Amino acid sequence: MIQPNRELRIAIVAVSVLLTLAALVAPLPAVAPTPQARTIEIDARQFAYEPSTVRVNRGDTITFHLESLDAVHGLFVDGYAVNIQAEPGKSAQVTFVADKEGKFKFRCSVSCGALHPFMIGELAVEPNFPLARAMSATLIAAVGALAFFWKD
Repeated sequence: MIQPNRELRIAIVAVSVLLTLAALVAPLPAVAPTPQARTIEIDARQFAYEPSTVRVNRGDTITFHLESLDAVHGLFVDGYAVNIQAEPGKSAQVTFVADKEGKFKFRCSVSCGALHPFMIGELAVEPNFPLARAMSATLIAAVGALAFFWKD
């Protein structure tokens, strides 16, 4: 005869193994699994950026290449140490690692006219799904082990 405590432990192990396997084999969205080096061309003109939204993956090394089309413009990214300026005919660039997930505004850091405060774009840093998958599998396995070894 199997003891009730032993049945509970077997159930805990079975559920933990199944959840861990599910976390490891669940389908992922179509994103690049490894960090990449990306160069993004940004054109600045009164009073907009093109493209106005930039999407990257967490961990990517990003090079912003700023080209001013009509006046001196800047590019400052909230949450990152990014602040460059470009004059017409003279581009500027900066390289950084997108190591924080979320949406970050980028804005003109040079007063370029009456609508300067509205010259805003967005940097969207998407999560690194393989890392999240590994972290969730580890967390599930740790909770299962804790429940298995927990003493009454």
